[in-house]
Amino acid sequence: MPIETIVPEQTPKTLDAWVKLLDSVRLPIPQTSYEQVKTAIADSRRSLRDIAELMQDSPALVLSVMREANHHTNTSLGEPAESLEIALNRLGLARTAELLERLPALAEDDIALTLRQLQMVSQHASQQANGLFASRLARLWQEIHWGSLLFLSPLWPLALTFPKLLEAWELRVVHKGESATQVELELFGVRVLSLCKALAEHWRLPEWVTRGYHLLQDERRLLAKALLIARDPNSLHQQQQQLDDQPNLRRWFNQPANTVLLANGLALAAQVGWTNPHVRRWQLLTSLYLQTSLDDVQQWVHQQAVTSARHHANHGLFHPAEALLWPWNQRRLHKGQMAPPPPSAQALGAWRKRCAELLVEPSPFSNAIHLTTLAREALVACGMQRLMLLMADKTLTQLRAHQIAGLPAEAASLVLPIEQSKLLQRLMSSAAQLRLTPENHTQFAALLPAHLRSLFRSEHLLLRSLSSNGRVVMLLVADQGGKPLADISVQAFGKTAQCIERALTAFSNRSA
Repeated sequence: MPIETIVPEQTPKTLDAWVKLLDSVRLPIPQTSYEQVKTAIADSRRSLRDIAELMQDSPALVLSVMREANHHTNTSLGEPAESLEIALNRLGLARTAELLERLPALAEDDIALTLRQLQMVSQHASQQANGLFASRLARLWQEIHWGSLLFLSPLWPLALTFPKLLEAWELRVVHKGESATQVELELFGVRVLSLCKALAEHWRLPEWVTRGYHLLQDERRLLAKALLIARDPNSLHQQQQQLDDQPNLRRWFNQPANTVLLANGLALAAQVGWTNPHVRRWQLLTSLYLQTSLDDVQQWVHQQAVTSARHHANHGLFHPAEALLWPWNQRRLHKGQMAPPPPSAQALGAWRKRCAELLVEPSPFSNAIHLTTLAREALVACGMQRLMLLMADKTLTQLRAHQIAGLPAEAASLVLPIEQSKLLQRLMSSAAQLRLTPENHTQFAALLPAHLRSLFRSEHLLLRSLSSNGRVVMLLVADQGGKPLADISVQAFGKTAQCIERALTAFSNRSA
């Protein structure tokens, strides 16, 4: 069966099934954080607060510790731990060290991009919460800090296991304005807020997290009333008077737990752009909550975004602070909206010429290097920015790099033992093509040899094995610099592969 026809596990369609699946996911933590925390736990001079501060660099580690403390320790302790320090105290360092050993530790670039992006949003939200609210509610800073960091955590395992679903939701609901209810039932079978709340309750996350989801699900009318008052930011006195006239609304809106929701609303909305209506709504609500002007809130929010970027921005991730440098009305496009640039007419002309040369019979090539050089040029001309052509030895035990483009020079000496990779064994058993996408990246990337994965850090990758005279002799690996693949380039890649196969066969027969 061709590799591309392998069907992934079915998407759950009920709340219980989703909770069971996502609860079983072990989130990876960065190798650097893993080593630092492991060393700190073994150091008797380090306090729980020191260890908690080190853990903050890995939101997944924070979640794992909080879940372990709140879900598996004695429930007679009452309320869930509201801070990481309390959770560490409940677990003890020995059990924390055991938990750390059970978690997968990966190089940061090897952690799924969708998961890293979402965790960075959570870190941005935590910075917004600290900067806007923690100093005003100093006695509650722990609840504000950890609640805001963990608010989106029910989505983290979803981002790891079904990244394509989240991306489709963002494209259709946020960017195209489709009905959230309709899209979510189609994609997930359940409402996303219901799933987040159910998972937060199952994990016994801090109360302010579950309270935020309860607000969004069951108290939206109260939120709408507060927003109606907040929409006139020019009269702070009038706003306060309207709240005073509705004491139930005032008490509900002024709950400290609402800071967690406000901070995450600001951070999520800013992912699209600073002038979109969602950002303004959350800024207006924050202005009403803080009883200050909208101008002040906007200035503070931008400052906190910059502070967050200094600490949390990372290669390959988008941080809203970047957009502060853009033209003011420019919005960030979803990657599903960004069509990769097709090859130019000149490049396609060069590609057709190279393919025609590959198809000449009898074979004009004097040696294999001559043939693969032309093959490399054809692949580059059709839009492939990084590529490697690997040739199999006569015993089909290893693959050796034969041609490279767009890769470090040392990649030219790469040798891959076939028996050490089930994916390579599959590809080399018969001619096949595998296309890696964000949807199947988690499933297949781990099966790639580590050296190959480090050269092609991409969720958009093509692998194709080529045969000659009934025997697989070559493997092509190519991408477009880690960007989504242009359809025309993918089609040209396939046609080029067919031309190379014919050239290999003609060359082999000529040599014979």
